[in-house]
Amino acid sequence: MPVLQLLALNALISAGLFIALWRYSVLIKDPSFIDSWWALGMVVIAMTSYLLTGGHDPHRLALTVLCTVWGLRLGLYLLWRWRKDGPDRRYSTMMGKAQSDRGWGYAKASLLLVFALQMPLQFAVSLPVQLGQVNATGPLGTLAWIGVGLAVIGIYFETVGDWQLVQFKKNPENKGKILDTGLWAYTRHPNYFGDACVWWGLALIAAETGLIGALGIAGAVLITFLLTKWSGVPTTEGRMRRKRPDYEAYVARTSGFIPMPPKKPKA
Repeated sequence: MPVLQLLALNALISAGLFIALWRYSVLIKDPSFIDSWWALGMVVIAMTSYLLTGGHDPHRLALTVLCTVWGLRLGLYLLWRWRKDGPDRRYSTMMGKAQSDRGWGYAKASLLLVFALQMPLQFAVSLPVQLGQVNATGPLGTLAWIGVGLAVIGIYFETVGDWQLVQFKKNPENKGKILDTGLWAYTRHPNYFGDACVWWGLALIAAETGLIGALGIAGAVLITFLLTKWSGVPTTEGRMRRKRPDYEAYVARTSGFIPMPPKKPKA
């Protein structure tokens, strides 16, 4: 299938699903579930790309399977967290300000500030699993196997990091404290680091299929920027600095992104 046709069909499918979810968010007055759709929507894009491009090439299978494992795990976890904790305060604040400061209705605010922004970002980040399936032929080579390994490492970091955080929060004695054990002793953001590893791994698999697949690296670059400079690390760290007095000490001894041994306190 020609690459532009694949991208156009995926864009149409994605837009239709985003519109349906936006209408649902208006009904319940809460767009918080969009975080889970960020991951689950990637699974849809990976699967539609696999079906539209045809064949069972190892590169197509690797891209689709790895993206599906990553997306289902993360998407269902975020959906569970939303159902357990209720509306995300970030979105509630955003909707409230748009309505009070700009005079927007809820439907307009959720469409322009949440769904219309998330869709193109999701589509761009998913480029490796789209472009990497266009000209995929032959067995996995060295570059692709490195990508598979990197993606598996990423899934491990995200899964274990999220599990450790859930277990930490279950203990009432940890209220107000900072998780600084397990993976969280080596990086302040094992989940974000894992996310970046997954998409760089998928980008390497895609790059082995040729020039078109190599263009998918743009998706890995974008998600790394989003995680480290925009909506990931900066948002989380800003909130933690405001709420946790001892967070600065944690920052001083723990790597901000790439896992590193904890720094020893200065004498």
